[in-house]
Amino acid sequence: MVPEYLSFTRKERAGIAVIFLLIIVCITLPFLFHLFIKSKPVDHTAFEKEITALNMQQQDSTGNFINRNFDENNFTPYQSPAKNGYSRNPKGELFYFDPNTLPAGGWIKLGVREKTANTIQNYTSKGGRFNKPEDIGKIWGLHEDEVKRLLPYVRITEKSQNKPSASTSPPAFNTYKKPTFSITAVDVNEADTAAFITLPGIGSKLANRIVSFREKLGGFYKVEQVAETFALHDSVFQKIKNKLVIKNPVVKKININTATTDELKIHPYIRFNIANAIVQYRTLHGQFATLDDLKKIMIITDDLYMKAGPYLTVK
Repeated sequence: MVPEYLSFTRKERAGIAVIFLLIIVCITLPFLFHLFIKSKPVDHTAFEKEITALNMQQQDSTGNFINRNFDENNFTPYQSPAKNGYSRNPKGELFYFDPNTLPAGGWIKLGVREKTANTIQNYTSKGGRFNKPEDIGKIWGLHEDEVKRLLPYVRITEKSQNKPSASTSPPAFNTYKKPTFSITAVDVNEADTAAFITLPGIGSKLANRIVSFREKLGGFYKVEQVAETFALHDSVFQKIKNKLVIKNPVVKKININTATTDELKIHPYIRFNIANAIVQYRTLHGQFATLDDLKKIMIITDDLYMKAGPYLTVK
């Protein structure tokens, strides 16, 4: 016998049957829906008509409102004013005219807008000329349909065509002569920054640097020392060299028998090791009798002696 716990009661069997039946119905219901219920096609005609009418309203450049009740039977494609023969000012009177002499009122009488007529008047009053009838097509603001309407009536007389134009008169540039400037010689020991700025290639920064370098040295004893100024390129110095002079080559001297290391090293040509060597030699051997005694210090080269010597003294 089948165990009791594997058997179902009558109510349980009925419940299972109902569940199976519901599953079958859920599966077959979509298929039955399509068989017995047919979907109606959606008519988009009215919507398309509304869209077409809206587009027509936006494209109407004349600003006239197009009725939303669009009638497809009476529909005609949109045409721009220039294509359908629309005239921007159909009330104008046509007559023969010379565009070079016609006043603004005459253009307005021809049907041209007042703003365009004033533009033409300004052009001719300033010397502008129309050399041939087709030139009216170049007028800004005069539309193509207006040009076609007026072109057969343009009559340019020879007198107005050959009238000299103020705008075509060549400017008299041939009489201009480039001014010449003469630069006086600059004394490098006496000149201030304003004097150095007059030299070609020397601005305010370089002028200040030259003066500052001169003060640290104690003056220049030869013109070539100016070339040692910081950021002064040799190409610039070569341009100004023949304009530099030294009328009084007197420089400030340092007494090597009394100066301290700090006083000596301030000079641009004397570094700390040189200043210290001079003081140490003086301490060991006594005061310097002549400047030539500096040559006894091994680290002082001949080039340094010749360069710094004019700024040193033993008295």
